[in-house]
Order: sequence, then C-alpha cells, then structure tokens
Amino acid sequence: MSSRFASDARTYARTEQEQHQVSIVPAEAVSGRVSTAAETVNEPADGAPAPLAPRARLLPSLAAVYRAQLSRARVARIPLLFVATFQSVGIMILMRGVVDGGDEARAVVAGSSVLVVAFVALNLLAQYFGQLRASGGLDHYATLPVPPAAVVLGAAGAYASFTVPGTAVTAVAGSVLFQLPLTHLWVLVAVIPLSGAALAGLGAALGLLAPRQELATLLGQLGMSAALLLGVLPADRLPGPIGYARDLLPSTYGVEALARTFDARPDWPVVAFDLAVCAAVGVCSLAVATWAYRRAAVR
Repeated sequence: MSSRFASDARTYARTEQEQHQVSIVPAEAVSGRVSTAAETVNEPADGAPAPLAPRARLLPSLAAVYRAQLSRARVARIPLLFVATFQSVGIMILMRGVVDGGDEARAVVAGSSVLVVAFVALNLLAQYFGQLRASGGLDHYATLPVPPAAVVLGAAGAYASFTVPGTAVTAVAGSVLFQLPLTHLWVLVAVIPLSGAALAGLGAALGLLAPRQELATLLGQLGMSAALLLGVLPADRLPGPIGYARDLLPSTYGVEALARTFDARPDWPVVAFDLAVCAAVGVCSLAVATWAYRRAAVR
C-alpha cells in the first residue's frame, strides 16, 4: 500500500511540474504569435484586405477553351464531317441532272459548300449545348475563371474549324462537276469563318435556349434543313415569303458572296458587302449566344 501511495505521489508531482513549466510561457507571446500568423495569411501588414486574383483575360481564355474543345471533339466529329461532305456532294450530283449551268449552277455549288458549315456549326453545336445544359455540364464551365464569351467563342470556333476541309472539297468538286472556274475559290478563306461564326452563334443560342435536349436537337435539324433548302435552291425560284425568310438566314450572305465569285468578272464591292453583312450577323448571333449562356449558367 505504501509503495502504491509513493508512486501516485511521484506521478502527481511530475504533473504539477509540467503544468508549471507550461504556465511560465507568457500569454502575450502566445497571443502575439497567433495574431501575427493570422495577419500574414489573411491580410497584408498594413491591415488592408488581401487582393483577389486577377480576372482571366478574354484572349488567353478563348485560346484555352478552343484547344480543349478541339481536342475533345476531334475523334467524335471527324466521321460526322465526312457525312456532311458526302451529303453536300451527293446533293450536287443529284442537282446536276436538273441544272445545266448559269446562275442555278452557281447557287447549287455555293449553297452545298456552305451546307457543310451549317451541318457542323449549326446542327452539331445546337445538339452539343443542348446536351451540356441537360446533363449539368454548364456547371463545370460556370466554375472556371473564364469569361462567358470565351466559352461560347471557343466552342463555336472549334466546331467551325472542322468545316474547313469539307467545305473546300465540296467547292472544288462542285466547280469541276458544273464546269465553274476555280480561280476565285480563295474567297473561302473569308466565307468559311464568317459563315461559321454566324451559324455557330445561332446553333449555340438554339441549344442554350431550348428548354429540353430533344428540342435543341430538333431546332438544330430544322436550321440545317433551312440552310439546305434556302441556300441550295436559286433565289429567283423561291416564292416571295420564303425569299424573305432566306434573307434572314445567316448563311445566305456567305452563299451569295461565294456564288458571285464564279462569274468571269466578279463584282467585288458586292462580294465585300455580302461578307460584311455576314460578319455583322455573326457578331449579333454570337452576342445572343453569350447572353443565352449567361442565362442558362445561372439557372
């Protein structure tokens, strides 16, 4: 019993000594050290709030989104690009049996070439944004420190980039099929990006504003069908009300610009005017798509 009591006494004495050693540390030093660390982490030495990270700039964000979309869609969209090209070439072969030449042949070749852009930039982009909204994928983009315009422009640019080889192949094949000159096909350098921007903005807006994914797919298909019927058929063969609808289609001005370059002496001021209208429509459609993205991302 005495040995147990002695052991308890030594334990108690050691505990008291440790507590005394701990208590000799000044409370001011402890509090001063903690507050200094807090000030270092949370705010600068002068007491001002810590600055936020700089806002992401548009062009670097646009380039990052474009590269990401291009690498993501490369494998999935290339087969569809072949389908779009074969579809346009097949339409020209079909129309070759009823169109001999002249303005009708120019309209068929120009409309079939821009149809490749409509299939990818309008139809597929409407489906993509409709699926992105239905699956909650917009929440991922909403958390990224990039401007909304960069997301829309990056995706639109990536999808429009896939149309370049198919549009060029269709234009060359149509020119050979209808015996049209190949001299001024360099105008595709302006027609493809301007028509692609206009149609991609329209496709993104349709996909983002559609309340359901199935409706976005339907609107994309209807838009591509409108580009087919109103772009390939000659304007003078269309009824009056449908002719007005043709003027409202963004791709019409790209088709007109390309069709005029098949003349022996193109009217370049009129071609430049058509391209300028196509550019203005593209800016408006991309602005609407950016607004639709903001609207869909906050819901």
